[in-house]
Amino acid sequence: MRSYHHLFRTPEFTPLFLSSAANVAAQTIAGLALGTLVYRATESPLLSAVSMLGPQLAQVLGATVLLSGADRLPPRATMTGISLAFAAGTALMALPGLPLAALFTVVLLQGLIASLGGGVRWGLLNEILSPAGTGAGTGAGADGKGGYLLGRSLFNMMSGLLQITGYAVAGVLLAALSPRAALLLSAALYVTAAVVLRLGLTPRPPRAQGRPSAAETWRTNALLWSSRPRRHLYLALWIPNGLIVGCESLYVSYAPEAAGTLFACAALGMFVGDVTVGRLAPPALRPRLGTPLLLLLAAPYLLFALGPNLPLAAAAVTVASVGFGASLVQQERLMTLVPAQLTGHALGLHSAGMLTLQGLSAALAGTIAQLTSPTTAMTLLAAASLTATASVTASSRRHTPEGSGLAPSGGLS
Repeated sequence: MRSYHHLFRTPEFTPLFLSSAANVAAQTIAGLALGTLVYRATESPLLSAVSMLGPQLAQVLGATVLLSGADRLPPRATMTGISLAFAAGTALMALPGLPLAALFTVVLLQGLIASLGGGVRWGLLNEILSPAGTGAGTGAGADGKGGYLLGRSLFNMMSGLLQITGYAVAGVLLAALSPRAALLLSAALYVTAAVVLRLGLTPRPPRAQGRPSAAETWRTNALLWSSRPRRHLYLALWIPNGLIVGCESLYVSYAPEAAGTLFACAALGMFVGDVTVGRLAPPALRPRLGTPLLLLLAAPYLLFALGPNLPLAAAAVTVASVGFGASLVQQERLMTLVPAQLTGHALGLHSAGMLTLQGLSAALAGTIAQLTSPTTAMTLLAAASLTATASVTASSRRHTPEGSGLAPSGGLS
């Protein structure tokens, strides 16, 4: 049986993992610091939410003009450049007296750049853990698909643990120093990620031939979207997840002094979900977990209609976040429906679409909270997520011929 330690015996997996860890830590610390900085300056739930998840709003533009580069640019140089660009932008946001308009411009530019990064990173991970990339005897990618799911599970677990740590560190820095000090630490972590990528990865050629362009991006997006099973998967990956992240964007305005605790609980729940799906769930059961996990992702947030105290809110957030494990099941299914030379683009489209919906949901949540309250906004978005899951699942079952194998009978994969 494959195990996590096999992954670290695969060439290039470790530097990719470590650089991603540095990036996650930087994003976590910078996000809370920036949201706190904006909230202290404006006392606006909307601006605070958008500042934390603003980069996601630019993902839709990147997905329409840049995404073809995910398979047509050399991975090492591209990811190194992206990390350095984030380091420069984060350091710029730490400048005292920077106008809010300039700060939000930097935030959106970072999102545009990041739209390319997801496709490059996850396409490279799939390549490293494919049968050809793992090498004999590692056992990590004996079936290609399983290797990617196990690897992505480990990345998600790392992300959850580092978010717990990152929010704790950010909370200490915000209490002892200032949001700008936390932003400078984030910039240093981005530089560290760039160094690890440059020194730890070998130069690899692009997976696909041709130059990246907006026209090629549009053509490949249309090709991926033309398949009904892939279309249903993308909708299930984007909408329910995005709406719940919109709920998370209101932690600062819901509990200004304890937002870090709620973020840490969300990360803990995500960690449990990733371990369960990636390592514990039997392969035969995994395809049937998609819809139940998506329902779990949203249902506990309905408790916020009661205005729960911090312990109950933390418990609800932890349980709900286990449902983020649904994305692993869905990505495993997506890899079976995509040609090998388009894996980077397909995974980048998933990442860009998901982050775009997260950013839009954050803006929507902030707007509703501004007009009503954070608890009302969380409740409404949770109900919308449940509705979206039910609708996409019903549509998937209705349009999939019985016995075709395109959608498991247990729900969305």
